[in-house]
Amino acid sequence: MQAKTAKDSSIITDGPVKFGTFGGVFTPSILTIFGVIMFMRVGYVVGQAGIFHALIILSLSKIITLFTSISISAIATNTEVKGGGAYFLISRTLGPEFGGSIGIALFLGQTLSVPFYLLGFTEALVVTFPVFAPWFHYIAFGSMAILFVISVVGAGWVIKTQYFIMVILVLAITMFLLGSWTQFSEATVNANWTPGYTGDTGFWKIFAIYFPAVTGIMAGVNMSGNLKRPAFSLPWGTFAAVFVGALVYVAQILICGGAISRETLIATPYESLLENALFGRFGAFIVALGVFCATLSSALGSLLGAPRVLQALGEDKILAPATPFGKLSKKGEPFRALLLVCFLSAGVLYYAVTRGGAVALNIIASVVTMLFLFTYGMTNLAAFVEGFTRNPSFRPRFKLFHWFFALLGAAGCIFAAVLISAQATIIAGALIVLLFAYVRRFVLTTTFGDARRGFVYSRIREYLIMLSQLPMHPKNWRPTTLVLSGNPNSRLTLVKYAIWLSSGRGIVSLISILMGGFDEMKDRRKLHIQELDDFISKNRLQAFPEVIVADDYEAGIMQIFQCNSIGPLKPNLAIFGWSPDPQRAQSYVRILNAAKALDISLILLNDKGLPEPGKRKRRIDIWWRGQKNGSLIIILTYLITLNSEWSRATVRILRAVKTTRGQEPARQELKTLIDAARMKARIEVIQSDKPVTETITQNSADASVIFLGFQVPEEKDAEKFQGAITNLIKDLPTTLLVYSTGDADLVS
Repeated sequence: MQAKTAKDSSIITDGPVKFGTFGGVFTPSILTIFGVIMFMRVGYVVGQAGIFHALIILSLSKIITLFTSISISAIATNTEVKGGGAYFLISRTLGPEFGGSIGIALFLGQTLSVPFYLLGFTEALVVTFPVFAPWFHYIAFGSMAILFVISVVGAGWVIKTQYFIMVILVLAITMFLLGSWTQFSEATVNANWTPGYTGDTGFWKIFAIYFPAVTGIMAGVNMSGNLKRPAFSLPWGTFAAVFVGALVYVAQILICGGAISRETLIATPYESLLENALFGRFGAFIVALGVFCATLSSALGSLLGAPRVLQALGEDKILAPATPFGKLSKKGEPFRALLLVCFLSAGVLYYAVTRGGAVALNIIASVVTMLFLFTYGMTNLAAFVEGFTRNPSFRPRFKLFHWFFALLGAAGCIFAAVLISAQATIIAGALIVLLFAYVRRFVLTTTFGDARRGFVYSRIREYLIMLSQLPMHPKNWRPTTLVLSGNPNSRLTLVKYAIWLSSGRGIVSLISILMGGFDEMKDRRKLHIQELDDFISKNRLQAFPEVIVADDYEAGIMQIFQCNSIGPLKPNLAIFGWSPDPQRAQSYVRILNAAKALDISLILLNDKGLPEPGKRKRRIDIWWRGQKNGSLIIILTYLITLNSEWSRATVRILRAVKTTRGQEPARQELKTLIDAARMKARIEVIQSDKPVTETITQNSADASVIFLGFQVPEEKDAEKFQGAITNLIKDLPTTLLVYSTGDADLVS
């Protein structure tokens, strides 16, 4: 069935042409690997680094690409692969932020590769035919215009022409390798075996110049949207290109290093291939034709790849500026993205030719190296996240993968980047971080899943197990809060104070209870959860929604108290709105006693509204009546002042005493409290023989919020308790009545 589908899709005239492993992956990859570096820079690398160091450079480069190929194979055989190449793989694993930022880096790397290869082609042409030297600029831009026209025709025609190019390339490689072999000598091998770095060159600078030779594996990956069976073709085509490329480059380093003098390799690396080609001028012509084809086909491959990355970014609607480029032409080609790539490439090409081709070629090679190192590193990181977290959905058909290989690949990329240029790595890393932040802030609609959830889940699971084994200490208390919010739109004060009291240090759950049978209420429950989600999102709250269906309100509360937990994360604070209704007194007190029995501290909020918006000079009044509830009140006051709206608030700790003699001892006690609590607060000891209700009202009627302690009464005293509290708070601003189970003790 799959084969039939693939075959049928290849004859749809309005869609992109589909290719197999050889044409869609191996061919574009190997043609990019056997590109400008092979003909124009390998000789220079061997001359500077010597045969031995050149082999080390090749080995390091191939190890990085081998591990990256393994990661690509694992991800590609685990999920349906569409257009966008490495961007698609990373975004579907690490998420849109990482995918978007690396996608942009990959797009820039591919775009820069176009002028890089065109410069290589033009340099080779004028070296082969010096008469064309005065027209260097015109040749470079003319070649680009021709390649643009070819790209507009479509990927199908381009892939077919690459078969012909491959034949020429194989002949060219054969000509210069066999020709050099006839000049091979042990003396030359010995002379070129060790490094001979000149000027400010060194191992890692030469590595940076050489590394673009192995970046060809992305040429096949970037054609993922044009493959019949990407899950099959990407691994096999990529590995074949890596191994064939390695064998040929080893042969070139050994044979050319043993046949051509160091001075010639450094000064005229390309000319030395022409001079040593088999069959004299005919062989030199084939070699020249080969380098022309290799550089132009590599440029063409980048012209095909870069627009497809940008088109995939636009199609996913991750970035608003990229969205217009997500549209395909009637032939299924990313024409808009292609126009942008050509515009950017022309700008870089203009800069390069005015700076001098040879110097610019090395500079662009280093920049391309850095961009591809980051892309490879993130690809390996994506595979590592999937494998290390043992995500159940990560079941790649490619069985040679292990997360350790991916970790080594990522580490190798970072290590190589730092050694090439620590400064450039920091700058490139900062740019990736900025791109990540930009994408995260302006990310649009994304409908695909990624592996971050599995990674976070895995870490949370381990930490929950670890947390459950650690002893609890009062000084480590953090609020895990249940907010009996009901419809939060009508109880905004309750919700806002719950968020302020958490201050990003705890967990807040908004609880709503629907009364009735589950079967009749299940649809309404889903709707209510969505309403809570919308409320949380609209108000940008850090909270979780929870809706319970129960026969009555009290039963629902009991259910929440007992079941709203996972492992050690059990609710330790419940926030209710104050109810003055005498008919609810008994049920209300039963609920408070249930919380007390389950070691859940309580806050009863008397809602008199939120503080005036924008008013920064707020005042928090704490009426101290002892450490039993006072320690929790101090903690909650500290937490609320961590919010920007309350950061400049004045905190007063007040205590009422009956006689003048009791003032100084009370003041000293509060000073000790302030010192232990390590917080800034004013102390006021009020001597008054008036009823406490009157004293509090006289001194705190103009406060922004008041904290008072209370004790949970027995059920038989419910109505008396309700009447006393109602009388106490009737003329006060918003008041938080706090009961502590004693788990929190900031001042012990």
